[in-house]
Amino acid sequence: MANPVIITCAPTGGIHTPTMSPHLPITPAEIATASIEAAEAGASVIHLHARDSETGKPDPRPETFMQFLPVIKQSSDAVINISTGGSLGMTIEERLAAAMRARPEMASLNMGSMNFGIFPLLEKYDSWKHDWEPAFLEMTRDFIFPNTFKSIEYILRELGETHGTRFEFECYDLGHLYNLAWFVDKGMVKPPFFVQMVFGILGGVGADPANLMHMHSIAEKLFGGDYEWSVLAAGRHQMPFATQAAMLGGNLRVGLEDSLYIGKGELARSNADQVRKIRAIVENLGLTIATPADARQRLGLKGGDRVGF
Repeated sequence: MANPVIITCAPTGGIHTPTMSPHLPITPAEIATASIEAAEAGASVIHLHARDSETGKPDPRPETFMQFLPVIKQSSDAVINISTGGSLGMTIEERLAAAMRARPEMASLNMGSMNFGIFPLLEKYDSWKHDWEPAFLEMTRDFIFPNTFKSIEYILRELGETHGTRFEFECYDLGHLYNLAWFVDKGMVKPPFFVQMVFGILGGVGADPANLMHMHSIAEKLFGGDYEWSVLAAGRHQMPFATQAAMLGGNLRVGLEDSLYIGKGELARSNADQVRKIRAIVENLGLTIATPADARQRLGLKGGDRVGF
């Protein structure tokens, strides 16, 4: 029997800007509501970023996160996963600050430096709600998202070993799997661990189903039975790749961080709508959805009673 599918939902992220969708959660109240609704729809893990309430700009401050983390925890049993990727252009200290304060059960951890180009989105819009938006996108034309071995080791020690947080290892390319394998071989990452394969970001592996099959094959060779794996894909590739991952026995991620749409040309009105759509697909395949308790057990998490919020 296949394991129940762990659905992760990423409600807001640090890539899309307010101009792109009126449904993108911005304020702490909106992020909390989106997260709770996604959990009620079937997401067992919620992957979180924060934003400035006035401008919608990605916000790394722990005090902003603390306006919505307790609200989500009080209203849902979902696993809360805090980004350490933050947003493009943040320092490693900014990216890590909220997770260090909150000591969550899970945090994301990017497994390699890369070109991270979101500047093509400039071509889709003629006007902007905020001045920061086009400058933010244009900046990525000449930008490397830094995730060095030193910074990865620092996060593993300071957040993982010190606070018992486990990680969603985000792998945007084949080499990132080998970077993770190096840390596994050194004993710094211990099973069970959670690999999130990311497709469709300009600068990372393309959203071709053959790439998913190859990434999965290499992960199986590198990690065997020691890991859980999940897939996310950007934009229009979100639902097809999530479906393929489920069919292959993996897990999946949806949410407005990864795609603003629910169908061709149709903006998703909520994160919960995306969760409900993929849940229906998964269940129509004869599979079941993991509960938060399932996710905690399979991912070796410390429990929601041991976090800092």
